[in-house]
Amino acid sequence: MKCFILQSFRFVCSVIVALFLLSVPAAAQELQVRININSQQVQGTDKSVFDNLKQTLEQFMNERQWTDLQFQENERIDCSFNISVTKYDASNNRFTCTAMIQANRPVYNSAYTTTLYSNRDKNFDFDFVQFDQLNFNEEVIDNQLVALMGYYAFLIIGIDLDSFSPMGGTDVLQRCMNLVNNAQDLGFTGWKSFEDSRNRFAIVNDYLDEALKPFRQLQYDYYRMGLDEMASNVERGRGNVTTALANCLKKAHDNKPLSLLPQIWTDYKKDELANIYKGKGTQKEKESVYDILFGINASQNNSWEKIKQ
Repeated sequence: MKCFILQSFRFVCSVIVALFLLSVPAAAQELQVRININSQQVQGTDKSVFDNLKQTLEQFMNERQWTDLQFQENERIDCSFNISVTKYDASNNRFTCTAMIQANRPVYNSAYTTTLYSNRDKNFDFDFVQFDQLNFNEEVIDNQLVALMGYYAFLIIGIDLDSFSPMGGTDVLQRCMNLVNNAQDLGFTGWKSFEDSRNRFAIVNDYLDEALKPFRQLQYDYYRMGLDEMASNVERGRGNVTTALANCLKKAHDNKPLSLLPQIWTDYKKDELANIYKGKGTQKEKESVYDILFGINASQNNSWEKIKQ
């Protein structure tokens, strides 16, 4: 009898625990990453090494929880890494590559997806031995490939958080900066200050620069107050975008003219910005936006001209 009661008690407890777990939303990883490896420039190499690299990177990025934040499955940040291998030395497992990294963000109450970050890393070089497992230790950065993927994980999550809350990504961006500092002795290009105004150090250092705080504010004002608002009220949302460009983007550029963040941002937002204003808004508003964007990135003037139409 005692045995029967004990078994019944255990069964009831297991049911209660199961129901409790079902009632608690499951936390998902922050990123949903797609890796594309283009190895067309490399001849005479067993392609299985590139297939294994793709599989290893997707598993590393997608199965790891990078922060303590609770992301739901439908909140995962959509990202892509298009890695072009220009040289592969099988004798020392060295990959010489460039990579195009992009992250996207849904616009609320719409089917539209906007680009949150897009930039080319021209020094995406690393060593990788087929079937190697990647292990991440934030305090001890001793592997270039792990450092590269960890850097972009933190950078993208930080920018995404900024787009939902003013300066919301500060802690994660600081972790990205700490990773850069810990990667100084890896012996690969892209981690050092003054090495390149567009390298990995320069990008995250500028995000955390007090002079570029308006650029951080731009992420919230443009996406949350602008694009998200446009889904329910086009005029109000566009007005908020106009204000964000004047008060945040222009101010950031004025505060630190040598920073490339405003230029990089306008490079990948050019078509979207043109579509926001083309045939819409007052002539005064369109001319004001044109002047701001042309002053920051004259190379994209073909797109800025569409704003005035």
